[in-house]
Amino acid sequence: MRLYNQISGQNIQRIEALSDGVFAIALTLLVLDIRVPVKEHVVYEKDLIIEFGKLTPKLLTYFLSFMTLGIFWTAHSSQFHFIEKSDRNFNWINLSFLVFVTIMPFTTAFLSEYINFKFAVFIYWLNLFLLGIMLARVLGYADRHDFFKNGTEKNEIKKAMMRRGILAQVLYALGALLCLVDTYLSITVLVLIQLYFVLGLFSKSPFRVAVKNKPEGGAEQQGNVENPSH
Repeated sequence: MRLYNQISGQNIQRIEALSDGVFAIALTLLVLDIRVPVKEHVVYEKDLIIEFGKLTPKLLTYFLSFMTLGIFWTAHSSQFHFIEKSDRNFNWINLSFLVFVTIMPFTTAFLSEYINFKFAVFIYWLNLFLLGIMLARVLGYADRHDFFKNGTEKNEIKKAMMRRGILAQVLYALGALLCLVDTYLSITVLVLIQLYFVLGLFSKSPFRVAVKNKPEGGAEQQGNVENPSH
């Protein structure tokens, strides 16, 4: 058993491939909850506009969740840009993270169907919270077991990622709490929070950390790496 634990889960490329595949499927499944209005209910132009308006909850939650999965995929892939090793436990921690990626289409559909209920907002927020917790565990395990690439300033990278992750989770919690006032207000704020992180990718002054790369010649080169988290 000890020997098996030592030799299994060593291929990090397969972790990345599986993760990308799971994200791709989850992103695709989100849209399957949006149905075209039934033709029998549409006679006049006004009828079609009314039926389309009824899709607002589903379109709003779809937009929110597509951004959410995109943000977490970006954070996850950024972590693996600096990680080069793996083991069996790291494999399973990453799979545990992917569990909550696969649940996202369900919590999105649940929220869109019961958008006026606070409990539906709570379930959706819980999904976001668990995604953040497991993503932090992936990073923490890699840090503790020295899975980072040689020459990587892992402390600076870890601080930048954790700082961004904590900020995101605090904002998600505040946004979810607004459901006590109005569920649509809560979801709108969550959408704005995700837009903040998405548009931050195109900012002229994004969060950056200094990373020192040591080439074979021994000379140090100073480079800037965009904040890899969210």
